[in-house]
Amino acid sequence: MKPPPFRHHAPRTVDEALGMLADAPRAKVLAGGQSLIPLLNMRLAAPPDLVDINGVAELDTVHCGDEGVRVGALARHARVERSVEAAAVQPLLGRALRHVAHPVIRNRGTVVGSLAHADPAAELPAVLAVLGGTVEAASARGRRTIPAADFFTGPLESALAPGELAVAAFFPAAPPRTGTAFTETARRHGDYALSGVAAVVTLDEDLRVGAARAGYLGIAPAPLVLDLAEAAGPHGDWPAAAAYVRERIDPESDIHASARYRRHLTGVLTERALATAAAEALRRARD
Repeated sequence: MKPPPFRHHAPRTVDEALGMLADAPRAKVLAGGQSLIPLLNMRLAAPPDLVDINGVAELDTVHCGDEGVRVGALARHARVERSVEAAAVQPLLGRALRHVAHPVIRNRGTVVGSLAHADPAAELPAVLAVLGGTVEAASARGRRTIPAADFFTGPLESALAPGELAVAAFFPAAPPRTGTAFTETARRHGDYALSGVAAVVTLDEDLRVGAARAGYLGIAPAPLVLDLAEAAGPHGDWPAAAAYVRERIDPESDIHASARYRRHLTGVLTERALATAAAEALRRARD
């Protein structure tokens, strides 16, 4: 299969890229291309212009600090997955990345590209959402920071406007006495998950559950985040939290799994992820 005809643009700076996007508002941005190229080849997308940002070296960055991890638009999955510094600041990021497709895909695909693609079955949108992260967007009109809660607007839809480029994503650092966990179930490793859970649990000074959140993939039109602290209670009743989740999700049936199975599976994964995250939070609190 071959893509439809398009004009190829190869900027060397962010300003050049933004100028090209301003002149061609229907253009698509090419970074890793692991989602875009198949869409082009199957004729599911036919943009008249492609703005290839692979030559924009200033976007190939991963900055780790006390506040969190800032990932530039050209940072590959594999680079972030293997970053010891990123894992120390926000362990959930690397844990989720190990579930993204296969190594050959992660060697080329980009973290920010996955977020911009906004697939509700993908791992990274759920991670950004549960952490309360942000996406930095730039255009010829200026820059803005978009919270994850506002960024994902529907299946394969984001808040990026025509002419805008997602230049970076920010994943906040884990607070003290916090543990994280990521788990998913797929028919084969590397396939899209039937359901997946990214969990974050924070203990208070008395080592009781102070906060518990879970981000979900594969069960809603966009990443879903649920606050589970009240359902779990201060002593971490994770089965109760799982029951709470089952009552509040509305998954759909498809050729891979029924809605009933996805609801049951999501509860199982929720209990497992919360228990794992709480155990890590306790270890960290005692270190």
